[in-house]
Amino acid sequence: MNVIEGARISWRNIREHKLRSTLTTLGVIIGVAAVITFVTLGASLQQDIISTVAGGNAATMYVTAQSPGDSRLPSLGGGGGSVVFTQYDVQQIRQLEGVELAAPESGIAASSVTYNNSTVGRQWITVSSPGYFRVRNISFVAGRPYRMGEREVVLNRPASEMFAGNVTVGDNVTFTRAANDEKLNATVVGIVETQSGGSVLGFGQGEAQPKIYAPTQPYYERTVVSPNLRARQLVYGRILVKAESPGQVDAVQGRVFNFLGEQSDARQLKSQSYQFEVTTQGQIIGQIKQLTSTFTAYITGIAVISLIVGSIGIANIMLVSVTERTREIGIMKAVGAQNRDVLQLFLVEAVMLGVLGSALGAVVGIAGGYAGAQAIGLPLAFQPIWFVASVAVGVVVGVLAGLYPAWDAAHTDPIDALRYE
Repeated sequence: MNVIEGARISWRNIREHKLRSTLTTLGVIIGVAAVITFVTLGASLQQDIISTVAGGNAATMYVTAQSPGDSRLPSLGGGGGSVVFTQYDVQQIRQLEGVELAAPESGIAASSVTYNNSTVGRQWITVSSPGYFRVRNISFVAGRPYRMGEREVVLNRPASEMFAGNVTVGDNVTFTRAANDEKLNATVVGIVETQSGGSVLGFGQGEAQPKIYAPTQPYYERTVVSPNLRARQLVYGRILVKAESPGQVDAVQGRVFNFLGEQSDARQLKSQSYQFEVTTQGQIIGQIKQLTSTFTAYITGIAVISLIVGSIGIANIMLVSVTERTREIGIMKAVGAQNRDVLQLFLVEAVMLGVLGSALGAVVGIAGGYAGAQAIGLPLAFQPIWFVASVAVGVVVGVLAGLYPAWDAAHTDPIDALRYE
């Protein structure tokens, strides 16, 4: 019996038992669909995060002092790490070879922000130098960066829209310092594009948070005595460093590390248990890929259980089919069919069920991935290789599930089979 003839007979048997065949393939459909859906969502999430983090920031580094238990992923919205970097450290890093810009970063906790008699509560105000926007590659929709020493602030789009009326350039806002309830007035001089809110794991634009940016002078007041200058200076939680070109990132990273470990104020101000981290965009992207891939693999592993259940279903129904067709097997052997012919017949049927379930599951998985990405607000990142892989999975599932039933059918004694009622 050739393969084409075996496939024709197998397909006829599948069609004669439509409901049973449908229920048999349902487990494979669900399993493949779940795997493709989760893999697609994982790839979409990874692409969205990487495009947000890496866009235009290939030469940027984040300098922090962290405890060994802290995450190696720096928060893109500020915060995290020990507040130990003085103005002296910032100035010295700016003078290192290959450094284009260095901007300090810390923040002020505001209990409320008021505009035109409309108040919102609990806002974090990022303070830095005017070069901060160039280091972070933040583009302006309107206006300009603030100037050091002036009572000016810059808002991102969500911050400009969080009040009863939209804030525009030239408007005045008032924020209340949480530490002492001091009211601080400022003029809005710029509106910037939205960036991922507060964390490298921001889920696209739907999760964008209001951000307020202000100059360190006159708003920021946290100071410490500089061990090198013996004078009181402002102290920050992080320094953002931009190399002159992406090709100089590794060299600049090494120079910053050397300075921090040998000459910086932060070396003497930080706790002994803390260590310096100079994290490049490449390192962040690599860590994000590892994190999202691990998460996706974990969820996908759970979905694979459905595939196992589906393969058991195919094996079960093929054993039932062997029992139902015992007399047919006896007749086939009586007229000259070989063991391999019977084996081929049942194995092809099992493979056809597996491939059919995988193909339908792939279609459902693609649709599920698209719907999930749209619901979360992620760009769809479907990988065609998974469609091919799903068909291969169908073949493997069919072979594994049908191997024993097919072997059992092939070794049926023709005399016993002909006597079977």
